[in-house]
Amino acid sequence: MTTSTYGEGTLPSGVRSRMVRGVNGLDVHLLEAGHAGSGRPLALLLHGFPDLAYGWRHLLPVLADAGYHVVAPDQRGYGRTTGWVNSYDAPLAPFSLLNMTRDALALVSALGYQRTAMLVGHDFGSPVAAYCALARPDVFPSVVLMSAPFPGPPAFPFGTADREDAPAQTTAGPQQLAAALATLDRPRKHYQQYLSTRDANDDLWHPPQGLHAFLRAFFHVKSADWPGNRPRPLKAPTAEEFARMPTYYVMDLGETMPQAVAPFSPSAAEVLACTWLTEAELAVYTEEYGRTGFQGALQGYRVHSDPDLNAELPLFSGRTLDVPSLFIGGEKDWGPYAAPGALDLMAKAATRLGGTELIGGAGHWIQQEKPAELGTLLIDFGKEAGRAGQTGR
Repeated sequence: MTTSTYGEGTLPSGVRSRMVRGVNGLDVHLLEAGHAGSGRPLALLLHGFPDLAYGWRHLLPVLADAGYHVVAPDQRGYGRTTGWVNSYDAPLAPFSLLNMTRDALALVSALGYQRTAMLVGHDFGSPVAAYCALARPDVFPSVVLMSAPFPGPPAFPFGTADREDAPAQTTAGPQQLAAALATLDRPRKHYQQYLSTRDANDDLWHPPQGLHAFLRAFFHVKSADWPGNRPRPLKAPTAEEFARMPTYYVMDLGETMPQAVAPFSPSAAEVLACTWLTEAELAVYTEEYGRTGFQGALQGYRVHSDPDLNAELPLFSGRTLDVPSLFIGGEKDWGPYAAPGALDLMAKAATRLGGTELIGGAGHWIQQEKPAELGTLLIDFGKEAGRAGQTGR
């Protein structure tokens, strides 16, 4: 089913919106390009928070022109994809990493492909993409991770059989960090802690400055357009080091996210100069989130902090990511450093890592801020990985 009104005329030529029914219990809304004809290799693009399939709109034609059939779905909990329960009190298991991995696997199958020629995950889409390649390298024979490095799966303690004491449990980490941040001279809280709370959805959905203004400030402050973004590696996972990050990552204790980003709202001149996210394009985000709210998108943060919902992940303990891989970040993006040490760990977790690329002039929203540069990296990686012509229906 084609939705001709989606995007209100802002979709690039050759990009269409449609629904695919019955995908791991979902009806999936997606954007695609390069869909005319047959025999094209499949490129699957997975977005993060608070993005949508729409966030890939600038990149879709670039990859289609390179010969790919490019598909970007609204992930579970987002946009026009349905089949999930929109409630804070809904079961969280459907939003687990492995079930969202199944979503991607089921979508590839529904589209009539045996495997992807390109798999790209950005932000929260990055761990989904990583587990796709970790669990099913036959279907996902290469992977590109953006903004969020993959440190490897959680591991069982090794060589502890002769110890008299039980190995230390690591599940208390987020709680310990939260307690330490709250006791700083300027009390703080981690944004993931905040986004997991019951009030976060209403805070984001009905902010005092209005949804459109909040989204504009949020996209602006995490982009290269905001001069305050000077990312650097954190020395250790301590409260003092985390507190060096901007307040959209490590917030003042009593603030909501709309309050945290409001002081950095762009001027009218800066909005006009933002060609990568025009007011008409931002209106698409405002309409979509105005309709759904943010709870579905926020469920992933709650899963991330719940040990019971991650209990399946140590099934991959000791397993490495053995397909050709690439990490891409924005030069002005804090994302690669948000988890101290993760970027270094990825070099060990991914045995065929083709490199780490930081795109100049890009913040967190790489696919929107610098789609041409990103497209060049992706296309070159695809050729180097030897995947051209290897994906069949």
